[in-house]
Amino acid sequence: MIKGLHPLVLIVIIANVLISIKGFKDIYFFEKYKFNVSAIKSNQWIRYLSSGFLHVDYNHLFLNMLSLYFFGDVVLYSIGIINFIFLYLGSLFLGNFFAFYFHQNNDNYSAVGASGAVIGVVFSAILLQPDMKLMFILFPIPLPGYVFGLGYLIYTLFGMKNQNDSIGHTAHFGGALGGVILTIIFAPNVLITSLYTLLLIFATILICGILFFKK
Repeated sequence: MIKGLHPLVLIVIIANVLISIKGFKDIYFFEKYKFNVSAIKSNQWIRYLSSGFLHVDYNHLFLNMLSLYFFGDVVLYSIGIINFIFLYLGSLFLGNFFAFYFHQNNDNYSAVGASGAVIGVVFSAILLQPDMKLMFILFPIPLPGYVFGLGYLIYTLFGMKNQNDSIGHTAHFGGALGGVILTIIFAPNVLITSLYTLLLIFATILICGILFFKK
């Protein structure tokens, strides 16, 4: 049972808001800490994490923080404070690392946003509470968490394949994968309670990977 917004989740939200507003007002600050392939190749590894506290605009910031507000406590109260920190930052890092690997030949590729971390938290919540109901914004009908997760994965993999929008699909996919893996590590009981969801997630990744990325 969720006991109310945990102070740590609130701190993460406030940090995102304050750092993002700083980035909105200070282009030098924004450029210095955003995710950028060329800069990371120059050993500016701090960008793997710092970019996750910057956002493109207030709408981008609001959507990510709203998701964290709804799902942060579900995860934190299930796995504990320290594990939550590792899961949040680990999902953020893995999301950006995956983006770097996927776009490593494009030195101009840049991105910002907490989406990788937040999606890691969302997928963790789906595993920790398998009876959870979720909705897509454009499809406001409650769906089982695993259906939402599978739909989102398919959408993300399709976006990675096409690369015809400004959404950081690669970081989203890496963040989701990070959330799943770290949840298994921190709460191995999900291998029993959410076994079918896990099998469906990995089957979806495998099948979509074969269909979307076959040569």
